[in-house]
Amino acid sequence: MNAPLLPLPISTADASRKIILPALRLLPPRMTSPEALVMILAIMLQESALAHRWQVIDIRRPDRKGPARGLAQFEQGTKASRGGVWGVYLHEASRYWLAQACDALGIPFQPQAIWSALEHSDTLASVLARLLLFTDPKRLPDLGDQQAAWALYKRTWRPGKPKPDTWPDNYRNALGAVQALQ
Repeated sequence: MNAPLLPLPISTADASRKIILPALRLLPPRMTSPEALVMILAIMLQESALAHRWQVIDIRRPDRKGPARGLAQFEQGTKASRGGVWGVYLHEASRYWLAQACDALGIPFQPQAIWSALEHSDTLASVLARLLLFTDPKRLPDLGDQQAAWALYKRTWRPGKPKPDTWPDNYRNALGAVQALQ
């Protein structure tokens, strides 16, 4: 089920059709919606611009890796912090579904193994992104509600250096790509 990696950078259309939608098939149908697709795509644009599978900490040395992995830029986190991969791994709403997806993808169900696999599996990155959104108690924002989407992103990803100035374009591009699918 793990799709071959597309060359970087990835277009929003390809990310939607060839990565995110197929990945969501590993999860219950109720987790697949245009709202979920827009959120995942907007977050991937915000975090990696669909151009990096690991955190680039120095643009002059793009091979030097920061702590985040995958198109959605997940850090490993810790059991104590309950953030990053550990957060999705431990959360009662996501743990079962993460285990199922890992089994389908042949990835050991251990936080270190999941985190390590993220830069090699856009499918896993998409599943993890959807599951992190699923752990939030609020429902997904309505399509077009950019401010509620920004609030959800900040609550769930907890970015160290949020970039509110890039969110409007990233959200608009994600929304346009998803609307083009329908």
